[in-house]
Amino acid sequence: MDSTASASFASLWDEVSGTQPDPDLWVVIATLAAALVVVTPHGLWRLSRNAITIAHEGGHGLVALLTGRTLTGIRLHSDTSGLTVSRGKPTGIGMILTAVAGYTAPPLLGLGGAALLGTGRITLLLWLATLLLLAMLVMIRNAYGALTVLVSGGTFVLVSWVAGPQVQAAFAYAVVWFLLLGGVRPAFELQAKRARGGAGDSDADQLSRLTHVPAGLWLFLFHAVSLSALLGGGRWLLGL
Repeated sequence: MDSTASASFASLWDEVSGTQPDPDLWVVIATLAAALVVVTPHGLWRLSRNAITIAHEGGHGLVALLTGRTLTGIRLHSDTSGLTVSRGKPTGIGMILTAVAGYTAPPLLGLGGAALLGTGRITLLLWLATLLLLAMLVMIRNAYGALTVLVSGGTFVLVSWVAGPQVQAAFAYAVVWFLLLGGVRPAFELQAKRARGGAGDSDADQLSRLTHVPAGLWLFLFHAVSLSALLGGGRWLLGL
């Protein structure tokens, strides 16, 4: 029995961690165009930004745990805002890294996804994304947030188990392009809000109070990370 279970696990791991053929270049270009379509127009972005908020708040939560803070809960709202609450020392490196993680999480997740796709690990990317969403679901503390994460996770499960290899590849590339492109826009939106005198309690402003470094420099960091991730990840996805 044990040997059979071990063999089954080994077979599953080989399937998950193994490589799959790269999609045709036209598929990569088409998924890039599709990601641009859902990121650029305001109406579609208003809906698709919910997925970026999941990554943003998930980044806060993950880094809070990694730095020894106690994660109390995560809320996702229908206006695409979110809130991650953790307990611990209100100052110091742990709090700083937790605050930094929000705007940098989507592009860095996209960059990591591009690295996996660049080595042909499409199945591994889909499974890792599903596991991250399931872990996040445990910490969601409102109905809209739970629904959003369930729909997202359910989509990954459906594609992973039902779709064929070509559809899985197209879906994986579309998701990663979306994270890379969608990770750029929020920092510009935050910059515009701050220019109008709004968003006074944004991540950049909280970081400014924590570090005494101007919020504008933290915004520059967000821009630098997101644009660098887009350039680097885009090169991997296009095979350049």
